[in-house]
Amino acid sequence: MTALQPGVLAPVPAVARYLTFSLLPRANPRRSLAALAAAADGDGCVVGIGDSVLRMLDRPLAGMRAFPSYSAAGFEVPATPAALWCWLRWRDRGTLLNRGRALAHALAPAFAPAGAIDAFRHGRGLDLTGYEDGTENPRGRKAVAAAAVDGMGAGFDGSSFVAVQQWVHDLDRFEAMSTREQDHTFGRRRRDNVELDHAPASAHVKRTAQESFQPEAFVVRRSMPWSDGARAGLVFVAFGRSLDAFEAQLRRMVGAEDGITDALFNFTRPVTGACFWCPPVKRGRLDLSRIL
Repeated sequence: MTALQPGVLAPVPAVARYLTFSLLPRANPRRSLAALAAAADGDGCVVGIGDSVLRMLDRPLAGMRAFPSYSAAGFEVPATPAALWCWLRWRDRGTLLNRGRALAHALAPAFAPAGAIDAFRHGRGLDLTGYEDGTENPRGRKAVAAAAVDGMGAGFDGSSFVAVQQWVHDLDRFEAMSTREQDHTFGRRRRDNVELDHAPASAHVKRTAQESFQPEAFVVRRSMPWSDGARAGLVFVAFGRSLDAFEAQLRRMVGAEDGITDALFNFTRPVTGACFWCPPVKRGRLDLSRIL
């Protein structure tokens, strides 16, 4: 049995709410984190802790580091760190709203709300473009091996690292592409999700083929579409036993390896980017023994 927060491996929910929090100046986060540990089960609420909190507690963790930022011709990949990240998961938005309010009260006075994104499952797990997300996710024991820290001791084993980005799609631009251009952007046929053997090197599938890296760069993706009425896109979420696999994929996407950028940048842009440590669970509650 793994100590991973259950929501890491569970299917994406019908609706979700992503909350970020900032650490207030001169605040001691210990009491608020203890309240969070008692309130969060890792299933209905998956929790990630930012590097600024670990540094405030003087509890550095091996493998924790800042989100990498990139700037290239025509696009940027920003780093927007936060102190805490909470992925609220459920069946209806009203419950999520109330849970988020209760969470904010529990985290005060050390933490203040910094952002909220409402997300939803689209079809069988599709991006708003209609292409399936997370097709090559590892499953079963392979998913646990990809997502869970192991061999690092009590309070660390069973934890995970997560990379989170909010992407904003230009859906009008995407819909103006031909079907062939759309399929070549992703490297799959939308109608049946079959990978295209002769997709261009810029196709997203080619840029991020997890088995093509040395070492292999497997992550567990739990991304969800979002919309706020005026804008829409994808909240990209990738869990890993370290941040290495995500960083390797991102380097290739931005063309840092070979100068070929991912075709996704032709119609979508990331506007946030942050990394967090997701503590393990013990007896149905967050285990913060490693840092408190």
